[in-house]
Amino acid sequence: MKKQAIFLSAALLLTLSASAQSRQGGISEQMLNTIRQQQTTSAADRALRNAIAANAIDDLARNYQNAGEMDTHFSVETKKQSITDQKSSGRCWMFSGLNVLRANFAKRTDSLAVEFSQDYLFFWDQLEKSNLFLQGIIDTASKPIDDQRVQFFFKNPLSDGGTFCGVADLTEKYGLVPKAVMPETFSSDNTSKMSRLIDSKLREFGLQLRDMVGQGSKPADLEKAKTQMLATVYHMLVLTLGEPPTQFTYAFRDKNGKPLSEPKQYTPRSFYEEVVGQPLNGTFIMVMNDPRRPYYKTYEVEYDRHTYDGHNWRYLNLPMDDIEQMAIATLKDGRKLYSSYDVAKFLDRKRGLCDLQNFDYESLFGTSFGMNKAQRISTFDSGSTHAMTLTAVDLDANGKPLKWKVENSWGAANGHEGCIIMTAEWFREYMFRLVVDKQYVPQNLLKLSEQAPVMVMPEDPLFVADE
Repeated sequence: MKKQAIFLSAALLLTLSASAQSRQGGISEQMLNTIRQQQTTSAADRALRNAIAANAIDDLARNYQNAGEMDTHFSVETKKQSITDQKSSGRCWMFSGLNVLRANFAKRTDSLAVEFSQDYLFFWDQLEKSNLFLQGIIDTASKPIDDQRVQFFFKNPLSDGGTFCGVADLTEKYGLVPKAVMPETFSSDNTSKMSRLIDSKLREFGLQLRDMVGQGSKPADLEKAKTQMLATVYHMLVLTLGEPPTQFTYAFRDKNGKPLSEPKQYTPRSFYEEVVGQPLNGTFIMVMNDPRRPYYKTYEVEYDRHTYDGHNWRYLNLPMDDIEQMAIATLKDGRKLYSSYDVAKFLDRKRGLCDLQNFDYESLFGTSFGMNKAQRISTFDSGSTHAMTLTAVDLDANGKPLKWKVENSWGAANGHEGCIIMTAEWFREYMFRLVVDKQYVPQNLLKLSEQAPVMVMPEDPLFVADE
């Protein structure tokens, strides 16, 4: 009986194996032979394989005809300020937003010495996102755990990415402090471990809240439990990021370090009122270039916010011509802009140049890469991944952009003196977002930005890799 069972099992395995191999859509032996026959085996091909096997692809694809001296002249350029460094964190949105705020302050006061504490705002960002997660779990607790929205929360309890909405909502609520008052810590510079631990704790809390809702707990009991959970998160943040100050003494200095005033006592809120002067919400619009969707329509991304009671990311979708004109008008008035890009595409990091001609991948691999911007977005091949501060544009005799420049947050030694220069062609292909003060927005576009938005889900390809 045992021998018969073994024979039957072996026969069954052979049958299943043969069935799997002959299933329509798999790689058959005939298909594999056809593929192999199309491979070339010349001496040049063997040399190319050896070269690619032993070298970085970008080093081999580098277009040396495009490696000459870089044109660094800009006809329209804002005042330079010190270059920041987000280190191993995803806080580019915060660095860019705070760079815009300190540039606005410097323009008003002629002081270039103020740098705001990223660590301070990051503390509140992480606490607020924790609350957004926990309250989202409560709001969706009646849904099954494999529901798309419930899965969205559990998959992404916390992140260090974001948008300018977070800068506006967080600074209005919690104020600002100088970097000297709350400097960076190891965990603010290197966020991954801290985030993973808090993520794990939040998921545990999320399951507890779902159980409480399922057992019929009252809203007051859920609120009490959530408060205790947030106290645990707060404690973890204090240990990793430091405790945010409630008051401090500070004296403003010029770019040479000379005091511009007597030391003064501030709270984060009073310091915000002095350096920013007004609420940010309501003073700007966000625009996007998304060629998949109709232009001149307003869209809003559900749950793409930093605080539960804050603002979702809402944007007006525009052609690049309109976006460029608003950017030029802002820069001509000496003001910097928050902007975001798919910066890794065709980036020469050493030179700090984004140019479609930097690398010739097509010649190296003997194929073309033919998707347009809309197709790249739709297939998750491209999206808004990194925020930087737009600072300059070079215009031709007809006022058309030749190239652009941004302040990056990868340190002063990275790129071109901490900046990245972008050709006009690259800018149109890989620029996505721009935050524009309303005074530089034409009236017809301002009116369109106020229309009822079309809601977009956070799983959309353009936003899953949010900066």
